[in-house]
Amino acid sequence: MTAAKKLALATLAAALAIAILLSAAALILLPAASGGTGGAHDPIAALVLVGMVAFAIAFVTLRELHAQFVRAPLQLADEARVIVGDSARRARPVGSAELRTVVAALNALAERREALERDVAAEIQRSQSALEADRNRLAALVSELRQSVVVCNLDGRIILYNQRAREELSGGLGGEPIGLGRSLYAVFERSLIAYALERVVRDLERAETASAEFVTATRDGRLLRGHLAPVASQETGGEGGAGVTGFVLLFDDITASFETEGRRDALIQTLTEGSRGPLGNIRAAAEMLATYPDMGGQERERFLAVIRSEAEGLSARVEQSAREYARELTVRWPLEAMRGADLLSVAVARVAGRTGVPVKIEEVDECVWLKVDSFSFLQVLCYLTRRLNDEYGVGEVRLALSGDADNACLDLVFQGTAMSTETVMNWELEPMHHAGEDSPLSVREVMQRCNGEVWYQRQRASYRAAFRFLLPRVPPREAQGGTIMTGERGSRPEFYDFDLFRWSERSHALDDRPLAELAFTVFDTETTGLDPSAGDEIIQIGATRIVNRRLLKQEVFDQLVDPRRSLPEASVKIHGITPEMLWGQPDIATVLPAFRAFCADTVLVAHNAAFDMRFLQLKEAATGVVFDLPVLDTLLLSAALHPNQESHRLEAIAERLGVDIIGRHTALGDAIVTGEVFLKMLPLLADKGIRTLREAREAAKKSYYARISY
Repeated sequence: MTAAKKLALATLAAALAIAILLSAAALILLPAASGGTGGAHDPIAALVLVGMVAFAIAFVTLRELHAQFVRAPLQLADEARVIVGDSARRARPVGSAELRTVVAALNALAERREALERDVAAEIQRSQSALEADRNRLAALVSELRQSVVVCNLDGRIILYNQRAREELSGGLGGEPIGLGRSLYAVFERSLIAYALERVVRDLERAETASAEFVTATRDGRLLRGHLAPVASQETGGEGGAGVTGFVLLFDDITASFETEGRRDALIQTLTEGSRGPLGNIRAAAEMLATYPDMGGQERERFLAVIRSEAEGLSARVEQSAREYARELTVRWPLEAMRGADLLSVAVARVAGRTGVPVKIEEVDECVWLKVDSFSFLQVLCYLTRRLNDEYGVGEVRLALSGDADNACLDLVFQGTAMSTETVMNWELEPMHHAGEDSPLSVREVMQRCNGEVWYQRQRASYRAAFRFLLPRVPPREAQGGTIMTGERGSRPEFYDFDLFRWSERSHALDDRPLAELAFTVFDTETTGLDPSAGDEIIQIGATRIVNRRLLKQEVFDQLVDPRRSLPEASVKIHGITPEMLWGQPDIATVLPAFRAFCADTVLVAHNAAFDMRFLQLKEAATGVVFDLPVLDTLLLSAALHPNQESHRLEAIAERLGVDIIGRHTALGDAIVTGEVFLKMLPLLADKGIRTLREAREAAKKSYYARISY
């Protein structure tokens, strides 16, 4: 029986008791009153007034007694359950003085338990420090690799991945999702991976080196070259055979290199096929001239003309092929972001070693980072230094580096005779074939490849000159960290979860699976208003994921949506999203398929989920996107856990469970807070015997709030 029902029954009992007493008094007083004269109703009126006052006093007294001795102990019981799940929490003093004494004792027990838990946690931390260090070293190593790395269990669920793989496989809005606990088969064909695993297992059984390589095409037409290796356990046999618990997949996007190699092959084939005819004609004409030495002058001239014509055509074809090959070389070496000081350090040793000319550094801005094809650029420096030494007798060069907001300026400085504009132009345009430097590229082509410029300038006062190279500058953050998908999320944290090796898709049915084993998508929406049936629309969807009881703040969905309608000023004051922020954003028909892909194979979690789900359900007919995933509501779960609390708003629950609130009234901020609240609820649900998804949904349905509809 709830506290409200107890109060109602106690009040009803008091009312009945007072009514009985008043009835008895009326039976006694009524004959006496009727026997008197005048004022017959005065005793009864007084009796009714006394009864009303007595009833009011009884109601107030009962309500206070109920608050002190019924509601307060129940609230204390709720707070005690919270302390069971989180010993850092403390109960608030409520109720009578005796009950406050119980609260003090409860808090003292919580303090002792917290101290014991700290000691146990310290022991566990010390015992696991070596293992955690190895894990972190592995995660750090993998996250910084240039090659894409994904580690999966035998079900194809992703256990570890690095930033490179995330960039390759997650193509932005609508791209293939990648994340911890997600299925690799959303990107790669299941049969392809299964075939590669079969080959690996056969090799392991024969005690051979086990690995498999393959090339596959993604759904967007890119070519990926993969290398699969097994993750073996100390046990043998089992589900995967030969003690295999998972696999490591390394892959590269070879689309661009494949196209480049194809163009080069076509170039070679064109040159080969196109040269056979002219060479045959030249050979035939030469044989005729050799066979008939006394040939007439006119006929001899005709054969010589054939030889000249075919030779000129062949020469033009070879020149054209050489130019095309040079263009291909301009994309051969990738541009790399590097610190300017490091480039100069390498240049000093390389230029001096290749040319024999001493190189010194004048001044360097240590903060300058630039993007450059370092190999080709060092060739340019060596080439120019050698020509300066050979043709102008320059005995020493100096390097200087400076920069502004957009560009880095690298100067090759020297003293000597002034150079003419024509000479400088020839040096820039000629292929770099000079005294050991052999490249079909010219200085200008290298600079074009680096998106930079080069020019010659003379300092008359100091009798010095310089080749100035203007190169694009990049921020150090971009140079070091690469591209981050959304928000301030780095590439290293939360990108691995080795406990997923123990998880199997076939181990349980979804409803009977423990909540701790499930993957969740915690989401929230911001809307134009509160009535989806009346035409209000979604303007923002934010979501994050929970895998293995960890909130993955790096794996998020955060997207504004153009509602294709006006935005009420009242809603702008709540969420801060203005009409200008929504201009140019995709509409809901574009966003929902991407969000559905983000939610794949998870359980949805939201606060007051009926509201958000109603918006999604109303779009099913128009978009064809159906959110048929299981749903849990933290509002309903809170009511099931703490039925005696007056408020189940997200802020109240977060305060009750000790969750800091950051970024409220943004979709992603609310989703993160909801996720942290949900994680705090899991041990409390387990303490109440609610451990599976089925049990959680059944407990939520019994709540009064489950009757709310939109």
